[in-house]
Amino acid sequence: MILVRYILKMHLAPFFGSFFVLMSLFVLQSLMKLMDQLLGKGLSGTVIFELIFLNLAWIVVLTLPMAVLVSTLMAFGKLASQNELTAMKAGGMSLSKMMLPVLISSLAVTWFAIEFNNKILPEANHQLKTLTIDIHRKKPTLSLTPGLISQDLQGYSILVQETFSENNSFKNVSIVDHRNPNSYSLITAKNGSIKFSPDYKKIILDLHEGEIHELTLPEYSSYRIVKFNHQLITTDAEGFEFIRSDENTFSRGDRELSASAMQYIVDSLNVQASTIKDRINRISNYWNEKLKTGSAKIDTKDKIVWEQIISFTDARSQLQMLNTLIENENYFLNSIELQILSYEVEIQKKYSIPFACFVFVLIGAPLGVMIRRGGFGVAATISLIFFVIYWASLIGGEKLADREFMSPWLGMWIANIVIGLFGLILYYRVAKENVEIKFNWWKKFIPKRFNIYFEK
Repeated sequence: MILVRYILKMHLAPFFGSFFVLMSLFVLQSLMKLMDQLLGKGLSGTVIFELIFLNLAWIVVLTLPMAVLVSTLMAFGKLASQNELTAMKAGGMSLSKMMLPVLISSLAVTWFAIEFNNKILPEANHQLKTLTIDIHRKKPTLSLTPGLISQDLQGYSILVQETFSENNSFKNVSIVDHRNPNSYSLITAKNGSIKFSPDYKKIILDLHEGEIHELTLPEYSSYRIVKFNHQLITTDAEGFEFIRSDENTFSRGDRELSASAMQYIVDSLNVQASTIKDRINRISNYWNEKLKTGSAKIDTKDKIVWEQIISFTDARSQLQMLNTLIENENYFLNSIELQILSYEVEIQKKYSIPFACFVFVLIGAPLGVMIRRGGFGVAATISLIFFVIYWASLIGGEKLADREFMSPWLGMWIANIVIGLFGLILYYRVAKENVEIKFNWWKKFIPKRFNIYFEK
């Protein structure tokens, strides 16, 4: 038990240290992505903190497996570099016994990650989506979509051809002014920008190089054109202030549901799909029977459908109507099956990503023994390589599963299977023979004065 506690103790500091380091890196990356949403919005510190806090949920999901791999590599690498593994083996403790407490601990982390994925992450994702939508409503440029008419500004219809969200500017804008019922005004400009007033109570359209076309209604008695180099249009910022929406305002997507909730939806969709298939078969069988015998019994379930078909007296028109109905049913069926695939992929993902915590121990322990380095730099480098491979395989499997090239289960678990098998192969080699990987080639790319930070 003393050795078991010692091995686990060797993992604790690297695990929590790498976990918080990786969390910090992901948070900084998220902040850089969110910067354009946060600057110049007049948001309170509480709202900004909540946005960052809600982003921590998906960061935890990604960070846990990486922290497990880093800590396993560092712990077993340090044990190997200090010849403590050799001493343990001499005392009769095999590599499998050394790995056993770590594997059990990784199962506990896996269980925590599964519970987190099903209870905390969906709620955090839903609140994050709601908050993000509320924040977007405060940004005028997000209401202007190139090629689409926006009527978000009271009294105006705005059409822009190109927008630049980084500086709230746009090109080739056409604005119809509806505020005066006695005249029709069309304002065009080559470029401009949209922004809040300093007190966030007004929205200002700053236009350049344009024209104002004004027609008097309803007699059409006068028409005038005014050209301008610079024109300001000011309107109340009604509807653009930051207002918190209720959590139930927006429907939940697949990433905002637990596995059990998604499974319930899948079961309901399967019932719908089965009903559609049954209806298609009944209609097809009825038509075939009618062609053979000249008459067939109409199922009462399809009475409305057949009333549409027999409304055409011509047999060819009836057949065309039948084919159209079957095509529509097949289209609807295909749409349902795609939804089922999407939900099944997310269900498998709820379990496959947490299980990576266990798989990374299988590969991290033998790799740590082979590399014989306990520094954070080496462990982080190897962990990054394997996690990139793992994540690329996961994304690839998800895309293939969504396109029906493989089952959702295989698409989401293939990364765990491949890396797990590779880990078992490495374990077998390390357990049977003393294998060491020379990992000094990278030092030639780093100035000698920095090498001290990468020593064991």
